[in-house]
Amino acid sequence: MNMIDKKFKNLVDEIKMLSEKELYHRIRVKFEEIPDETKQSCMYFFNQFDYWGRLDIENKHYQEIELKAEELYHHIDDFDWLYQHLGDYRSKELLYSILNNWYQYDFITTNKTREYLYDDYFDLDLVKCNQEEVIVDLGAYTGDTILSYFKNYGEDCYKKIYCYEITSNTFDILKENLKDYPNIEYRQKGIGDQIGKMNVESNSSSESANTLKIDENGVLAITTLDDDITESITLIKADIEGYEQKAIRGAKNHIINDHPKLLISVYHHNEDLWKIPRMIYDLSKEYKFYLRYSGSPIYPTEITLIAI
Repeated sequence: MNMIDKKFKNLVDEIKMLSEKELYHRIRVKFEEIPDETKQSCMYFFNQFDYWGRLDIENKHYQEIELKAEELYHHIDDFDWLYQHLGDYRSKELLYSILNNWYQYDFITTNKTREYLYDDYFDLDLVKCNQEEVIVDLGAYTGDTILSYFKNYGEDCYKKIYCYEITSNTFDILKENLKDYPNIEYRQKGIGDQIGKMNVESNSSSESANTLKIDENGVLAITTLDDDITESITLIKADIEGYEQKAIRGAKNHIINDHPKLLISVYHHNEDLWKIPRMIYDLSKEYKFYLRYSGSPIYPTEITLIAI
């Protein structure tokens, strides 16, 4: 057993020995040991978004820590399953670093496992592309991912691109930024696991964090990839603020039949990290899984699952 395997096994074994209450207590003790400035930074960050639970030190409200303890306690076997199904040791040490960050605020390993070489999504050792790519960009934002794709693979390395974006202002910028490129279709729709109507809930920090709210009187359409795209898909990127699980369910037929490369954000909910790989595996056991991340070492976000 190498050192990465050993560290992960020891972490899993230690967590399994604890009750949920003991696990919460240990995380709280470690939190109290970090510098006050870092505590404040964590509190500000968590409270900007409705993903991981609120943190209010002054009022002794530690929902974010409670939810981490709950996830580790109830799903450590699922995290172990993911570890066993990861395709390289970069991914395995990254998973260890994330869980150890949750458990004891290990910033050293998260800093070491950050992605410094490749752009988000496009690890050139893993993601191979050619001129026949039919690409779906869920959460296309201002076109930043597609422009990154062109930088990494070339402007002629695709057959067609579908860009989905829900925010009106951003949608206009997206079309403007990509106007010089052919065979790009823009769809101002939400993608999930049902057909219906929705409204956009704005995030005060960034339009990139706007979310969907299903509403039969909503002004925008929400649909599924299986219903919205009839041709075969070769690559799906999804960063859609917590709707990734729904998008996968709504792309079931494409995943089973087309086996597209999947570049999926797995950090908007704590369970996404293990549950999204499991969902894909249940649809097709032919996929291999890799993890990369480029977020802050204080709390790892911007985590991408690469499923090939």
